[in-house]
This record gives sequence, structure tokens and C-alpha cells, in this order.
Amino acid sequence: MKTADSYLPDGPTGLLHGIVVKSTGSWYIVRGLETGQLYRCRLRGKFKIKGLKASNPLAVGDLVDFSIEAQTEGAGVISHIAPRRNYIVRRSVHKTGHVHIVAANLDQALLVVTLVSPATSFGFIDRFLVTAEAYHIPVTLLFNKTDLYDEDGFEYQAQIAGMYASLGYPSRTCAATTGEGVAEIDQLLDGKVSLLAGHSGVGKSTLINALVPDLDLKTAEISEFSDKGVHTTTFAEMLEVRPGTFIIDTPGIKELGLVDLPPAELAGYFPEFRALLGQCRYHNCQHTHEPGCAVREAVDQGRIALPRYDSYLSMLAGEDNRH
Repeated sequence: MKTADSYLPDGPTGLLHGIVVKSTGSWYIVRGLETGQLYRCRLRGKFKIKGLKASNPLAVGDLVDFSIEAQTEGAGVISHIAPRRNYIVRRSVHKTGHVHIVAANLDQALLVVTLVSPATSFGFIDRFLVTAEAYHIPVTLLFNKTDLYDEDGFEYQAQIAGMYASLGYPSRTCAATTGEGVAEIDQLLDGKVSLLAGHSGVGKSTLINALVPDLDLKTAEISEFSDKGVHTTTFAEMLEVRPGTFIIDTPGIKELGLVDLPPAELAGYFPEFRALLGQCRYHNCQHTHEPGCAVREAVDQGRIALPRYDSYLSMLAGEDNRH
């Protein structure tokens, strides 16, 4: 069986292999792995994902087998989906109790955050990090708009970056409007499939345009296949930076968040909490009020940052702290 990280161009004669770069309702735009050509494909039959109630069977980043329809130029039929290495989901807006798969087979996620104009909240950052932890996706924080910092701003950014670095989340700084730091981020992307996410106003689009200068040409190429009278709902789109290097742009990031994570498991997705699990007096400790709680003791001693603990309590209470 093929897997996402050992997907090779083999198989029956006439069967092509590709990667889904955009979803347009019941149709999918697939880029052929061998040729780079785009195909407008539909699914053959129904596909179900074991253990996951998903409103969409295919997502951007999925690797597929497909064949060309003789009667329609540039169109194909998808017959097989390769097992996913990972994926990230959002709550479905169409089916209650279902999720929508945003993207699959990610090497990393890059979260664009800003400390000014606007200030990204810790709650938003931490909710995204927990979601990525749940789906085994490494995250790098991109601090954008450093050109707006004063001296205090740089000091504050260093403190925040240090806090997250101690938890295993590295960061980069950039000013997308001036180009500062863009080359370093481009190196970070090299040879990988990267999910690029960020709240409205953080400059994600400016950063993408700086990273992919001929973006208009690339999106026009995909749109040519998308806009053929098919109702289009775009949740994510894969952009080729260069051969072998891809960015998946994700509009609607506010809707990512937590999807049905049991409260008892939440602490396990905070690395600094995870290191203390099993050290509390009670095995079912939720780290809120229980006596003998190792996590609360670490917070009191400054070994766990208070903003992180506040984010945990907010998530545990089911509050919307994504803004």
C-alpha cells in the first residue's frame, strides 16, 4: 500500500498520480506528479475515512490515483486516495457532528502572528498550537510587522519567542512589507509542504506575495480550471513556490480551533503540562483546583507561563479565545 511519504509513480498502465491543490465543491483540481499538469477531477464512488466523520472525503495535499476521461479534455476520475501522514481539521459548517479536513500530508505549519496592528492573542496562538499537537504537525511562529516595533516591542517579542522556544516552538521574525526576513522564511519552506495560517490583518497575504512573486500567474492557472460554472467554496489552496516546495494558504483560520478534544486529553497537548503528567496527587486531575496538582504548583513557581495556563483554562471551559 502506498503511503504519503513513499508515493512513487508506479501502478497500472494509464493510471496517473497527483496531488490535490484545490477543492471546488464536488470537483478537485489535481496536479499531476509526473508532468505538473492540472486536471479537473471528480471522485469515483464514495470514500469514507475510518474513525473520522468528515464532510469532505478529499482535501488539499491528498495524494491520489486518477485516470483521464476520454470524452473531456483535462478532466479525470479519482479512484484511490493514499493513506495520510497527518491532516488538520475544522468544524464543518454544513454537517453537525462532522469535521472538514482543511489540508493533509503537511511537513509543517507556519503561524503568522503580530504583536502590533493588530496584536495576536495568546489564546489564539495556543489554540492553534494545541490543534497542531493533536495532529502531529510541527509549528514555527512567524512574527510579522517587526518594522512597526519600538525598542520595547523588540524586547517583548524576544520574551514571547523565548517562552514558546522553551516549549519546542521555534520562531522567525519578518517585515513582509519591506522584505526583511523573507529570505530566511523561504529557506524554511524549502522542499516542504507548509500550511501557512494567521488571523485577519497579520499580513499573511503580503507575506505570501513576497514569497511567491508570480502568485497571480499561479492562481490564474488554477482558477482557469476552477471557474467553469461549478459552485466554488475554497477552504485551502496549494501554491507552488518552486518545484518540490509548496505553501497551503488557509482562509477562515478562526474556524480551525479545537474539534471535540476530550477535556481529559487537553493537558496532553501542552508540552509543559505533558512533562508533569502522572505527578499530580489524583490521576484524573484537571489542573484547576485539585490539591497536590503538579501543574498548578509549576504555575505558582513560574515554571509554567501564566498566559499558557490561562489559555488552558479557557479551552477547558469551552470559551472562544481564538481572537
